[in-house]
Amino acid sequence: MEINLPEGKKLYFASDNHLGAPTYKESRERETRFVHWLDTIKTDAGALFLLGDLFDFWFEYKTVVPRGFVRVLGKLAELRDSGLPIFFFVGNHDLWMDDYFPQELDIPVYRSPQEFTCRGKHFLIGHGDGLGPGDKGYKRMKKVFTNPFCKWLFRWLHPDIGVRLAQYLSVKNKLISGDEDVHFLGEDKEWLVQYCRRKLQSKHYDYFLFGHRHLPMTIDLGGGATYINTGDWIHYYTYAVFDGEICQLVGKVKNEE
Repeated sequence: MEINLPEGKKLYFASDNHLGAPTYKESRERETRFVHWLDTIKTDAGALFLLGDLFDFWFEYKTVVPRGFVRVLGKLAELRDSGLPIFFFVGNHDLWMDDYFPQELDIPVYRSPQEFTCRGKHFLIGHGDGLGPGDKGYKRMKKVFTNPFCKWLFRWLHPDIGVRLAQYLSVKNKLISGDEDVHFLGEDKEWLVQYCRRKLQSKHYDYFLFGHRHLPMTIDLGGGATYINTGDWIHYYTYAVFDGEICQLVGKVKNEE
C-alpha cells in the first residue's frame, strides 16, 4: 500500500499499551497519557500505525464490547473523522477483534504483517507475535485462541464471566502476558530479528516495525535495512516516527545501554 505523505507530515508508530491491566488505576493513567500524546501528534501526523495490544484484552460479542477505554476510543474516532489515516494491527492480547474498529471507527484491522511504501521507503509492519523461529508455546496457544470453535464456545460465556476470566489469565499466564522474556537476548537470539533477515533474502525492506517484545530496539540489519521495535506504554512510553526520510525511535533505546 502506498502512503502519500504530505510535506511536513510524519508517520507515527506505537504499540503495547495494554489498557485494562494490571489495575484500573494504572490503566487509566496510561490511557490519559496516551490520549495526550495523540493530541500532541495530530498537528503533524500524516498517518498513525497502532501495532497491537492496545488493549490487554478485547473480545467482541455481537452487541457487547469490553467496558472502559472510552477516552482512547473517542480520541481515535476524532482523529479518524478529521481525515487522519489510522491502521490497526491485531496483537496477541486483542486478537479477538472483529468488525468494531472498521465499522464504528473506520479503522482497518490487519492480522498479519503488511507492506507499505512511503517516500520511496519500503516498510513491513505488524505486531510481531508468532513470527520467526521459537516462541513455540505461544504459537500453539494462538492456534487454540483463533480456532473458530473455541471462539464460539467462549462467546457463550456471559461477558461478566468471560472478560474477568480472560483478564485474570492475561496477567497471570506468562505466555499470554509476554512477561516470560523481558531482556534483550542479543541479535542472534532475537527471533523477530531472524524473521526480518529471512524476509530480506527474498525482498528488500528499508524498515521493519514491530511491537510485542515490549523492548524499544533499533537494529541495523545491513544493506540499508533497519529493524525497529516500538517498545511499550507500560515502562518506556516509546514510539517510532518517520519524517519522510528517516524512521527512528523516540525515547530510551534498551539495547544501546
